[in-house]
Amino acid sequence: MRTVRWLLMAVMAAGAGLALEAAHRGSTDVLELRGGGEIRGRVLAEKTDSLVVDLGYTVLVVPRREVRAWQRGGGEGEERPEVVPSEGESGASVRGGGSVPEVREGGKSGGEGFYVEGPDGLPVRNVRELAEEVGESVVQVRTPSGLGSGFVLNEEGYLLTNFHVIEGENDIRVEVFRRRGGQLERTTYRSVRIVALNKFFDLALLKIEDAGAGPFRHVRLGSSRRLAVGERVFAVGSPLGLERTVTEGIVSTKTRELQGVLYLQTTAPINPGNSGGPLFDMRGLVVGVTNMKITFGEGLGFAIPVERVKEFLENREAFAYDNSNPNSPYRYLPPPRRGAGSVAETAE
Repeated sequence: MRTVRWLLMAVMAAGAGLALEAAHRGSTDVLELRGGGEIRGRVLAEKTDSLVVDLGYTVLVVPRREVRAWQRGGGEGEERPEVVPSEGESGASVRGGGSVPEVREGGKSGGEGFYVEGPDGLPVRNVRELAEEVGESVVQVRTPSGLGSGFVLNEEGYLLTNFHVIEGENDIRVEVFRRRGGQLERTTYRSVRIVALNKFFDLALLKIEDAGAGPFRHVRLGSSRRLAVGERVFAVGSPLGLERTVTEGIVSTKTRELQGVLYLQTTAPINPGNSGGPLFDMRGLVVGVTNMKITFGEGLGFAIPVERVKEFLENREAFAYDNSNPNSPYRYLPPPRRGAGSVAETAE
């Protein structure tokens, strides 16, 4: 969003003390910025994390976190309506859909409130306590061709997994485990939408859209840069379909280069089915996404650093999924081979 910020600053500097008229396109909306500036134009679209404003000569995408208040209408000489807050100060609902994720224990929102980062100074705890705390945030992702793992990013049901887990599929189910009366209950959601894909980072953003779903327990993201080689980590996922499996290890190296990409290398056991699941540090924060292992060795697992995940999420609109895109997940079966019928008759 750096480009957006610089563009926003440029508009504020050029338009200080001037009213940007858009009356010819409809009534003028007024966005009061947290920095003290003001933008006048017509709001074309309301998104969870931004507002799209027509200034007359260009269209500007304004992050909601930069907007203190939004006044509909309010052109010069008009009576201004009541100020409508663009974002609640304590996790209140956001205009345009959804709500700001709950921030626990002093955590801070990231990606315009799309995910939550863990606060600094959290105490180190043991795996048993942490696994119980984060367990409901880890999900199983199923497709007709296989399964993988994933983790929930916010209470609205957005979740992350690996691209290769859902590659070539559009029939996706997500299984969530919730604790009720000391027992874990499995809930299967069948209305799952593909939001964004990045096959180069091997990341996929999904959203659960079943009626009545949520709110969901979600993870908090940490920083892989703060990890030290030899530091303990643990993974939660569904290796070989064994859901809610917890494995522990250490960080072997933070900069293992494979095919031009840097990964976290860990001794935490990772197997098929773990793909897309979270790798946690001992403060309960996600530091990576479990991705692959070397099959002919032991203790050689690899995870995508969480910094790459944040970059993907903060620029998710650039990776938005579209059925018309060549990377469409629809999978077509191969056509029947010619002569198949005659072969079958001969075999009989």
